[in-house]
Amino acid sequence: MGFLDKAKELLDQHDDKVDQAINKAGDAAKEKYGHGDQVDKATEFARGRTGDGDTTEQPPPGEGQAPPPPPGEAPPPPPQQ
Repeated sequence: MGFLDKAKELLDQHDDKVDQAINKAGDAAKEKYGHGDQVDKATEFARGRTGDGDTTEQPPPGEGQAPPPPPGEAPPPPPQQ
């Protein structure tokens, strides 16, 4: 088990504490810098990527992916989320 695997395991086990820390950091950033909407969006994104809300797993090869472009052509842009 590598370092990143261990870190992901710990994040999954303590998702509620990680979310609390993200919220606290977001509140501090809003107080210091303003930009509340942007900070809220960033903290929501971070909470979705940690613990039970983790959406960073890659789909199996070939599932939900476009075929590669023909040789000499640029690949299509990634889908918007």
